[in-house]
Amino acid sequence: MRATADVVVIGGGVMGCSILFNLARLGITNTVLLEKDILNGGSTGRSQSICRMHYSNPVTATMAWESLGVFTHFEEIIGGPSGFTETGYLVVVNEQDRPGLEHNVAMQYALGIDTMTVTAADLSDIAPMVSVAEGEVMAWEPQSGYADPYLVTSSYANRARELGAEICLGLESTGIEVDGGRVRAVNTPQGRIETAAAVVAAGPWSKGELAKVGVDVPLVTVRHQVASLARPVDRLPLHPAVGDIAQSFSFRPDGPRMTLMGFGDDEEADVETYNQLAGMDDLNAAKGKLARRIPAMSNAYFRGGWAGLFTTTPDWHPVLDAAPGVDGLYCAIGFSGHGFKLSPMIGLTMAEMIAQGAASSIDISPLRFSRFEEGDLLESSYGYRVLA
Repeated sequence: MRATADVVVIGGGVMGCSILFNLARLGITNTVLLEKDILNGGSTGRSQSICRMHYSNPVTATMAWESLGVFTHFEEIIGGPSGFTETGYLVVVNEQDRPGLEHNVAMQYALGIDTMTVTAADLSDIAPMVSVAEGEVMAWEPQSGYADPYLVTSSYANRARELGAEICLGLESTGIEVDGGRVRAVNTPQGRIETAAAVVAAGPWSKGELAKVGVDVPLVTVRHQVASLARPVDRLPLHPAVGDIAQSFSFRPDGPRMTLMGFGDDEEADVETYNQLAGMDDLNAAKGKLARRIPAMSNAYFRGGWAGLFTTTPDWHPVLDAAPGVDGLYCAIGFSGHGFKLSPMIGLTMAEMIAQGAASSIDISPLRFSRFEEGDLLESSYGYRVLA
């Protein structure tokens, strides 16, 4: 482990590894990433990893669109595989949410995003396996899909190492050393890393890490469930990714034979003690919703499931900013269940902030730390907050 570094990144999920790589790409290679377990071992590894652009705010829609461009050219840009698969993404809402959907699509279209509203008649061409009820309204993103969180995280990590970064697995931060109002070092069980800059990207553990230096951030961890289902490929060889706001769940294909489904109420949970297994009652209810949306999935069978954590903020949007009151301390936290799809641009904009003093690729000021105190929260067009 290096005794000194220009930047120390705390957290070895997709965010930490993307930041590490992008710092290296900007020429900052004397860096150390600390991960107390294994890469991809927290929220990233339990993600559905859907890559879609349907958001209610320009900042996240733009980040998702620009990130999609990275995912689709990952080997060329990053130097490793992403596992990206284009499936298309269908959003389904009830009639009461029509204004929100139409607002979102118009905003996204104005940003240059490939999206459109579609009708039930259109589904016969783009997604004939999907069933919709009268009064349900839809939007379609033909270029969206999903990626592999393990491959994405590993590719970022491997390339960052090749460029000169150091990654320490099984080594946690025991605290950020602050003196005179600025970062001086990050402490570990194996010693002290002297540094002038530390980035907290520790997912559900971020609140505790920041609390050690007196930074209070309104993060709440909530449990979210995912199930893997074997679909009847003779009847259903493929289907798109679907954000089913009308029924409050989502699903996507997972390779040629499987489907991943995200479901369940967002209940508060402790990061160390939460139930990491999928609940069968919740699963059965979700399978009923899935069969309603794609009737052929009534013959799907359960192959396994798990629960992970969303680390949420009051407006279900992340904080990408310098921490208040401590020079050299940065935060990439609170992704609220939709961070993976934004990770390429999160890594780039955070690296720009650290290296250049401000993000230049995208204006991320709406995601500043102070918005909570200012009452300037981002809003969603829907009550289903993961599609904020």
